[in-house]
Amino acid sequence: TPMTTYKALVEMHKAGQVSFKHVVTFNMDEYVGLPKEHPESYYSFMHRNFFDHVDIPAENINLLNGNAPDIDAECRQYEEKIRSYGKIHLFMGGVGNDGHIAFNEPASSLASRTRIKTLTHDTRVANSRFFDNDVNQVPKYALTVGVGTLLDAEEVMILVLGSQKALALQAAVEGCVNHMWTISCLQLHPKAIMVCDEPSTMELKVKTLRYFNELEAENIKGL
Repeated sequence: TPMTTYKALVEMHKAGQVSFKHVVTFNMDEYVGLPKEHPESYYSFMHRNFFDHVDIPAENINLLNGNAPDIDAECRQYEEKIRSYGKIHLFMGGVGNDGHIAFNEPASSLASRTRIKTLTHDTRVANSRFFDNDVNQVPKYALTVGVGTLLDAEEVMILVLGSQKALALQAAVEGCVNHMWTISCLQLHPKAIMVCDEPSTMELKVKTLRYFNELEAENIKGL
């Protein structure tokens, strides 16, 4: 989902409009047991699509190690590293068809922190497109920041693209806060925004969509 955003940021960097020299990043998830050099590890993905094209210092890049000898210690240390910077200033990510953020699958605790998660069959099927359409190649486990971790961020921006995400968006905006749709946790955040395309809004009520369209038009006046 964030590929277009990464591409735009890289182009802005090459044009001299933005620098990442003072940016510190924390990736939100990583597969367990997948070598970091594997083309579908999030380590490889981020370097291939973003880090290798901007001026971010290597020491400012933080990625979960899905091959750490002590997974629990890896997760604790990741949370401690985040806290050492005070907080995450901007959490940016996408959402799954079932409403999961990062790898916080349905039924995740809304107070959860960075931990290991068992991926649902639906998530593994969806991600199999990156593994030669073979679900058996998709790891069964992943490390992920928790719902509580992302709620601690100063601001949260979730990208919602495509009609397949329409039910997730509906649950986030019109549903109640519940652990079966982890995206609904955004209702609890004081500075959360969802950036949507038109197909993803197909399940929203007409009056809901009209309200947010009017709100957006008012907020972008003069920009």
